[in-house]
Amino acid sequence: MLVIFSSTASGDITMFADVARHLLKLMGQSGHIPGGIFAEDVPAVLERLQQAVSAEQQKEEVADSSNGNQDENGDAPAVGISARAYPLLEMLKAAAADETGIMWRQK
Repeated sequence: MLVIFSSTASGDITMFADVARHLLKLMGQSGHIPGGIFAEDVPAVLERLQQAVSAEQQKEEVADSSNGNQDENGDAPAVGISARAYPLLEMLKAAAADETGIMWRQK
């Protein structure tokens, strides 16, 4: 399943549902799809997601340094949380600047 994030402040973002739910929970949301954030709540949600991504990124860096930047199969590391969250962070920043909300739905 895919999840589409939408805001009048930016273009749509499409993510796999498991990644979207994880990011929604980091934002302090329930993870339910569909859903949305009111414009007045966007700055606080943005701040919460930035802090959560920083914390998870630190955990990833510790894990990467302990296993030599390879996963248990010897493959290159998976895409990190900061890369996955980047489009959503940019959407939240644009929504905060335009004082508008964001919504997400299943595709």
